[in-house]
Amino acid sequence: MITNFRRFFIGANALILAFSLNRLAAAESPASEARHFLEAYNATFQTLYTANYDAQWASMTDVTVENTGQRIGAEKAQAAFLGSKWVIEKARALLKLEKELDPLTVRQLRYILLNAAGAPGTIPAIVGERVQAEARQAATMDGFEFKWTPPGKTSPEKITVNEIDERLVKSTNVTERLAVWTASKESGVALKDGLVKLRDLRNRVAGEMGFSSYFGLRAGWFDMSVPEMKKLTDDLCRQTRPLYEQLHCWAKYRLAERYGQPEPKGPMPAHWLPNRWSQEWPNMVASIDLDPLVKNKKPEWLVQRAVAYGESLGLPKVPQIFWEKSDLYDLPPDAKRKKNTHASAWHMDLEQSVRSLMSVKSDFTWFTTTHHELGHVFYGLSYARPEIPMVLRDGASPAMHEAMAEALATPAAQLPYLREVGIVPANMEFDEAQWLLNSALNDVVFIPWAAGVMAAWEREFYEDKLPAEQLNARWWKLVLEYQGIVPPGVRGENFCDAATKTHINDNPAEYYKYAIAFAIKYQLHMHIAKKILKQDPRNCRTYGNKEVGSFLYSIMKHGATRDWREIIREATGEPPNGKAMLEYYEPLMNYLKEQNKGREVGW
Repeated sequence: MITNFRRFFIGANALILAFSLNRLAAAESPASEARHFLEAYNATFQTLYTANYDAQWASMTDVTVENTGQRIGAEKAQAAFLGSKWVIEKARALLKLEKELDPLTVRQLRYILLNAAGAPGTIPAIVGERVQAEARQAATMDGFEFKWTPPGKTSPEKITVNEIDERLVKSTNVTERLAVWTASKESGVALKDGLVKLRDLRNRVAGEMGFSSYFGLRAGWFDMSVPEMKKLTDDLCRQTRPLYEQLHCWAKYRLAERYGQPEPKGPMPAHWLPNRWSQEWPNMVASIDLDPLVKNKKPEWLVQRAVAYGESLGLPKVPQIFWEKSDLYDLPPDAKRKKNTHASAWHMDLEQSVRSLMSVKSDFTWFTTTHHELGHVFYGLSYARPEIPMVLRDGASPAMHEAMAEALATPAAQLPYLREVGIVPANMEFDEAQWLLNSALNDVVFIPWAAGVMAAWEREFYEDKLPAEQLNARWWKLVLEYQGIVPPGVRGENFCDAATKTHINDNPAEYYKYAIAFAIKYQLHMHIAKKILKQDPRNCRTYGNKEVGSFLYSIMKHGATRDWREIIREATGEPPNGKAMLEYYEPLMNYLKEQNKGREVGW
């Protein structure tokens, strides 16, 4: 297999040399030269992409040292081509002639430079240093041993991340909660110095590609400048703030009662909430539990329903290779292999080879997850068309794949569909306010975290080079500003609580994409319900509706050939915004105002 990767790499270099010699042999117009360059690039891009995905799939579905080595080899071969100095210089030279090129050619060239920004061959020493620094940071993060001192004990004990999360969800002992929450922040101390080092290296890579910072580079994948991204994320927080404040008020009274604490005022203590970062607030609405209704369904049935749902809308038919090559179910206890258990969708060759990696079990979370992952599959099949160049066969922005997967899954989690497929009995009713509350405590409370705290802190960290001695103070100022939450004690600069979030370390400067995706999901859903179905957005039937499928396909078919904001505006008549989310939860807003009468709302 390593021989194959070497062959791809050597072939790519030979292609570059041959292309260069041919260009010297015959003068071409800029349009013709760009066309030949893109033909060569796209062909090599697809070959290396496919080899990389094949190796990644093997390493994820059969975790061995050998497969990991093959994956690393494939990644290096692809990165060497994408970041090639020749590729960068050629794309830059052609973009200088932008006025003589058509928009699709220009967009491909810009995406080529964005691809190159991961490891630009023009500064190999810096790239190498960054790779090593990221490996060290990952090793520190993955190998960190959490410890806590349980109430009544004097010696610290080991505690796993899963145990931390479980205790924060279930424990009603405030003293225990404080001890667990405090333990969850200890990793930031070990990660702080490495994160500051990575910030400088990432900024140098971004600067090499002409961006103001690494945050600016990630915003570039959205066709946006840093000020434009700041405005969008701030607008999402501002638009959803009234509902968030009502949820915040309801939650702090609910939790004070649960923990036997005095009537709360102002912000909430962070250790009260059932999540390490307060990014979602689960287990607060006890009346909604759909797991018992799914437990008698076979895992295969869940996947079959998800495929049938998308196909019923008229979206591209899922090819047989999906069923033949996917790894969908939990491994038996005596399995001789180990696999990654994180659900994911895979577009193996940017053509018709699609598959999914899951560990589907018979519960409601997996029912919604299968529909979400198949949403990714349907999106990939929609833009796998001859009209879409290989380098642009992707979501229209890093947020769009998540948004479309969620848009497809949203009606599938509503009562009309759940009754239609036989999960919820026809005579079973749920309280609408509690149903919406359960949903809002996941989706709405996520916005000020992802579009507020995370976006603002990383923007300042990279753009403004936030000094190391101000990292934690600024973090908690933003947490208070956007989330109305305070730490349970003094958090000095010996801590780095931002670094306890995985994405800050290994997937930096674009976490806001999830908040944007949530906003788009509601925007598309409200349009479908009101304009196409003319039904209650909170209880609408989409199964089998080809008009709904046509609407979604009209968005997905473009891949990354167009600015995602134009696509959303064209589809819904509105630019991306959070107003649709607020409208969807209007009945909940009225319920919460009634519940919060006489209480202090806000902080």
